Amino acid sequence: MTAAGPSRLGRGLSALLGETQIERESEAPARPARTLAIAEIEPNPHQPRRRFGESELEELAASIRLHGVLQPIVVRPHPKRAGRFEIVAGERRWRAAGKAGLHELPVIVKELTDSETLEIALVENIQRADLNPLDEARAFKSLVEEFGHKQEAIGEHVGKSRAHVANTMRLLNLPTEVQEMIAEGRLTAGQARPLIGNPRAVALAEEALAKGWSARAVEEAVRAGKKKPAPKSPAAKAAEKDADTRALERNVAEALGLEVEIDHKGETGRVLVRYSSLEQLDEICRRLSRR
Repeated sequence: MTAAGPSRLGRGLSALLGETQIERESEAPARPARTLAIAEIEPNPHQPRRRFGESELEELAASIRLHGVLQPIVVRPHPKRAGRFEIVAGERRWRAAGKAGLHELPVIVKELTDSETLEIALVENIQRADLNPLDEARAFKSLVEEFGHKQEAIGEHVGKSRAHVANTMRLLNLPTEVQEMIAEGRLTAGQARPLIGNPRAVALAEEALAKGWSARAVEEAVRAGKKKPAPKSPAAKAAEKDADTRALERNVAEALGLEVEIDHKGETGRVLVRYSSLEQLDEICRRLSRR
């Protein structure tokens, strides 16, 4: 796939379709360039938006029933199926029109290459304020990998900072379970971002949902986990004890034939006897109950 020119990035449909023509055609929806049967139109397989909210589609379908489709969708001749057309921009309108019971749609037909079609779909969706953060991350990644655009250039053209582009792309490094939480709208990008690279990301995400943590609360939980001291090894624990306590542990362990740990502080403490089978537990109980 050939990389698109960087000067065109971010101008959306007006860049590739011609700004004057789009404005003229969208201002006169009653006289579109063409009308196509909905059944002749297919979605774009490279559409960045993976999820279409049913409630939003129903609302748009209700509006279409009352007012019709006010703006044509943009399509191109299908590259592999003669007599068919592929959506370039406007898949949500196409879906809602089907729900509204329409059989035809006003369209603008354009001859576009695969790379032009993909870039229009990416840029148009990135510029939508309600694009899912994961879909946005995939779109940014495609613009970088498919077209060779720099993160800074992407940010400038879509009205985002380079840091936003970089941080959004990093969401793709989260475990699949956490990505699903974001895609479903249960977890925000702000809540999920501190979990990137954390081995307990899934557990912390579930806890954040259960307890209603804010993004800052998630950050604090991650920091607290990093500061938690590692459990001390038996050798380290033994080194902290005085010689008399260690000698007493050895004596009791030899008498019982089991591992024994004595934790003595001041005049109080505890004795921990470890067993590895029910037979050993029975022997401990027998000896303790012996009169």
